[in-house]
Amino acid sequence: MNYQEIINTQKAFFNTNTTKDISFRVKELKRLKSVLQKSEELLYQAIYQDFKKSKYETYTTELAIIYHEIDLALVSIKKWSKRKSVSTGLANLPGRSYIIPEPFGTVLVMGAWNYPYQLSIVPAIAAIAAGCTVILKPSEIPSNSSSVMAKIIGENFDSKFFKVIEGGVKETTELLKIKFDKIFFTGSIQVGKIVYQAAAKHLTPVTLELGGKSPAIITKDVNIDMTAKRLVWAKFLNTGQTCIAPDYIMVASSVQDQLLLAIKKHIESADYKIENQNYTQIVNQKNFERLQNFIEEDKVYFGGHCDAETRVISPTVMSGVTFSDKVMQEEIFGPILPVISFDDLDNAIADIKTLSKPLSCYIFTKNKAVKNKILNEISFGGGAVNDAVMHFMEQNLPFGGVGDSGMGNYHGKAGFETFSHYKSILQKSFLIELNLKYSPYTSSKLKWLKRLIG
Repeated sequence: MNYQEIINTQKAFFNTNTTKDISFRVKELKRLKSVLQKSEELLYQAIYQDFKKSKYETYTTELAIIYHEIDLALVSIKKWSKRKSVSTGLANLPGRSYIIPEPFGTVLVMGAWNYPYQLSIVPAIAAIAAGCTVILKPSEIPSNSSSVMAKIIGENFDSKFFKVIEGGVKETTELLKIKFDKIFFTGSIQVGKIVYQAAAKHLTPVTLELGGKSPAIITKDVNIDMTAKRLVWAKFLNTGQTCIAPDYIMVASSVQDQLLLAIKKHIESADYKIENQNYTQIVNQKNFERLQNFIEEDKVYFGGHCDAETRVISPTVMSGVTFSDKVMQEEIFGPILPVISFDDLDNAIADIKTLSKPLSCYIFTKNKAVKNKILNEISFGGGAVNDAVMHFMEQNLPFGGVGDSGMGNYHGKAGFETFSHYKSILQKSFLIELNLKYSPYTSSKLKWLKRLIG
């Protein structure tokens, strides 16, 4: 496949200005929602083959988010696309100033494997809404999910506007040699660095949605049962294969035992099993073995059962963990929850800050001063107070990381902005022209300039 030829075709189509027409964008977004809805059974079957993920979880964590994102774009696209007037300084009167959003052009969207539909299609929706043409490269790891996206999009969209290119490292490497107008990548920090380096050769702007070890900090004054219930759901959703899952818990030592008991209760109550449609496989053998290696039997408080044949690891809670343990050396991305106790909040914050800036942080407290202290002192992409993961659902909250956890944002209007360049325009009248900017430069003119400009 000649990738350069495909990109050239998309660039040529973009240069016809067809995608800049709002009605075209609306039509294509409606088409996308329609074809996905008609293909839901295919989507369910494919992701089940890859993960054993149920229809319920596929709809709630993948398709519903996609549909909601499309609906928001459809009702907001005209407003987002409008030029915005801003004030004009005295030096340029009579005149007016405004900002025009324009699409970047031909973009590459690289999706992640853990939520293969959502993390591929949601950024593509933002790119279409902004008026770009899109090359979508899904992760090759969930191969069935990748194939069904290629089939659905390939059969319903013109490749000069929206095309899926499948493949692994070889194909991705070839794509990254080509100059795009924007690259959007979701995945690991390691691969994110490769993408960033490749883009830099072409001065291509990049949005990176990465990960990191996202902490959950629990103080002594919380509702322990509700805290445990919310954390258990957030951690074991998609079997922990979620970039914003609480990676580890920092809990006040005075309530650690209560929290552990409550976590155990809610795990048992949920009865996590694939046949119960609330649990999935680990995506592949490589990740299964990586996760298995994190589990230290003498620190397992609950769970710890691993079945290599089915690639299932039971919900596992580890206690007595320290920052030097293996499980704390990298993002877990699986159903293992380390619990670390603390006596002094300042020391806990200092320990968290020895790690890279996380994608998310979750604060469980009733104390306003403690909440504000943590929010002010720990840098992270986004998060929640007294909940976990659910901030991802808020489309008015830009989603993205900071530092090693990523750069740039998307979701809702933030996604539209990510794929848009904001063009600044000054428009002047022919009626009047002050001579202050023209020579000769006299002391009198200088005095007037100082009065006008300050």
